[in-house]
Amino acid sequence: MKQHRPVAAAVAATLFALSGAAHAAGFTDIKQINAGDLNVGYVDQGPANGPVVILLHGWPYDINSYVDVAPQLTKAGYRVIIPHLRGYGSTRFLKAGTPRNGEPAALAADIVALMDALKIDKATLAGYDWGARTADIVAALWPQRVTGLVSVSGYLIGSQEAGKQPLPPAAELQWWYQFYFATERGRLGYEKNHKDFARLIWKLASPQWHFDDATYAISAASLENPDHAAITISNYRWRLGLEAGEARYKELEDKLAKLPNISVPTITMEGDANGAPHPEPASYAQRFTGKYKHEQINGGIGHNLPQEAPKAFADAVIAVGRL
Repeated sequence: MKQHRPVAAAVAATLFALSGAAHAAGFTDIKQINAGDLNVGYVDQGPANGPVVILLHGWPYDINSYVDVAPQLTKAGYRVIIPHLRGYGSTRFLKAGTPRNGEPAALAADIVALMDALKIDKATLAGYDWGARTADIVAALWPQRVTGLVSVSGYLIGSQEAGKQPLPPAAELQWWYQFYFATERGRLGYEKNHKDFARLIWKLASPQWHFDDATYAISAASLENPDHAAITISNYRWRLGLEAGEARYKELEDKLAKLPNISVPTITMEGDANGAPHPEPASYAQRFTGKYKHEQINGGIGHNLPQEAPKAFADAVIAVGRL
C-alpha cells in the first residue's frame, strides 16, 4: 500500500482543485509532498532560489486567504510556500492509525517537517489565527529556522492550564463555539453543518468584509477534507483540557506552557474590525524580544487580514526582513 500513497495524494489534489478551487480567484497549482505524518498539499510559487516565506492559514479558512498576497511576494523575488494545514484541502495523513490530533504543537511540528521535506533551512513565517499561533510556536521553539515572523493578533502561544482559567463574561461569549465543540452535540453539529458553520464564523470574525458566494465557495472546498471536523474538535477540546495530547509532543507543550519569548524579528498586525477573540497589542509586546514592530490596519479590516488587506500583509512580510 505504501507505494500508492503519492498517487492517491495526487488524485486528492486534483479532486480538490476540481471541487471549487479551480475558480479563477483560487490557487490551482497544488503540489504534494510527504512530510512527517502527512502528505501535504501546498502551493510553491516564485523563484526557486529566492528567500522563502511560508504563509499559514487559519480556521475555518484555507490557503486561498493568500491568493492576492502571493503574487506581490513573488514579484518581490520571494519563493512562497502555502501549505494546507492538517485537516484541510488535499493534505492527508499517511497512516490511518495516526491520531487526528489538533493540538498546537502537532501543527507546528508539521511545518518543521514540511521545511525538512522541502530542504528549506530557514524561512520567514507569516500567518493569522491557527496559522499565526503555529508560526509563533515555530519561531519560539526553532528560532534557528526562522528569519522573520509576521503574526496577526500577535503572541498566541498558550497552554492547557491557561485555557482552564475563566475569562470575563464578554470574552467568554466570543468563545461560544469552543464551548459548543466541547459537547457531543457540537461535534455532530460541526460534522453535519461545517460549511454553514464556517460561513457564520467568517461573518462574525470580519463583520465589515463583504465577501461573495464565489469567494467563500473556493475556501469552503478545503473543509471537505475527511479529517477536518476531527482536527477542529481536537484543537478546541485540547485547549480546554478536555482532550489529552500525544505523549510525543509533551516536551514541546511543556516548553510552550512557560510562554517562551520570541527573539526573531517580528511584525505583529491587527485589523480595526476584528470580530474574533484576540488580545490587545499592549498585552503581548514584551513577548517579542528581538526587533519588533506593531501595525494597526484600518479600513474595516477583520480577522482574515491577508485576504481583506493583502497589500498591507505582503508589505509586512517584506518589511520584516528589513527590521
